[in-house]
Amino acid sequence: MSAIYNFCAGPAMLPTAVMQKAQQELLDWNGQGVSVMEISHRSKEFIALTEQAESDLRELMQIPANYHVLFMHGGGRGQFSAVVNNFLGEQGRALYLVSGQWSSAALAEAQKLAGEAQIDSLNIVEKHNGLNTVILPDLHKIDADYRYVHYCPNETVDGIEIFDELDSPWPIIADLSSTIMSREIDVSRYGLIYAGAQKNIGPSGLSIVIVRGDMLKLPSLSQSSIMDYRLQVEHGSMFNTPPTFAWYLAAEVFAWLKSIGGIASIAKVNQQKAQMLYQCIDGNAFYRNGVIAANRSQMNVTFQLVNEALDGEFLKQAQIAGLVALKGHRIVGGMRASLYNAMPLEGVAALVKFMNEFAAKHS
Repeated sequence: MSAIYNFCAGPAMLPTAVMQKAQQELLDWNGQGVSVMEISHRSKEFIALTEQAESDLRELMQIPANYHVLFMHGGGRGQFSAVVNNFLGEQGRALYLVSGQWSSAALAEAQKLAGEAQIDSLNIVEKHNGLNTVILPDLHKIDADYRYVHYCPNETVDGIEIFDELDSPWPIIADLSSTIMSREIDVSRYGLIYAGAQKNIGPSGLSIVIVRGDMLKLPSLSQSSIMDYRLQVEHGSMFNTPPTFAWYLAAEVFAWLKSIGGIASIAKVNQQKAQMLYQCIDGNAFYRNGVIAANRSQMNVTFQLVNEALDGEFLKQAQIAGLVALKGHRIVGGMRASLYNAMPLEGVAALVKFMNEFAAKHS
């Protein structure tokens, strides 16, 4: 069977080595004679797994000691509401920077929970020469008192990524769902980082929260106990039964990433993958991309066929060639190739070869 390369935006492909190890251990994990899915989350064996997972994540991301690491339910959308309920209180205000579909969704959830009077927003994407361009505001010039400023450094749907570090007089909260561990960041610049697992970490249903200790002193709103960061810190992410299999797979992904040289190493590969694909798009009049070069996502490469009538045929032939899940999000259309950490260079090379051949045939 020829190789299949899965470009799905999420749930996304996982490293082959991790999947093979999970397959081998599915019925007998750690010599227990049962699956990791079948043992108590409070057993000493599983606790050891969780401690190693946190240790590896801290090492990979160089997370300072004054930050808590939580493994939670709810995915990224669950954190949209958790952030508001944990930090805004009855009188607090927050600022949301809007750069695409996911930051817009976070804003809508915040406004629903807290009301528009407590939530301000700024659209930070403009069209320059027909291309989407991020214009970061000077937050120090805003005369306001916010509990936090929220933004999404990588917009999965829109193919927009913000590489510049945000400078803010207020704590920064970042939705890193589709870019976490793809490149190095300075965690100490953030009040809180959250990420749905289903892109660079593991299966859907799990979310990672990295929260600075002083953030937990902010007044909160009433909320469900399982989304209360303070309770989760107190109970080691086990106030209730956590998503154990997802936690196990995340632990294996962290170990895999360490084994190949960590984030600095994978970041170089990710740059190569994105550069290879964007060069193909830019070098062929058959394709186009609508984002300025400085803000093109390395994780989610969006592109369109100039002749949109060929979209269906492109997707059909790509599927036959073993290149799956290339259809763009329903909101924006076109194509999208997600190049998360688990996507090998060979997969992108295969896609580029196909795109060049398809363009030559239909030009």
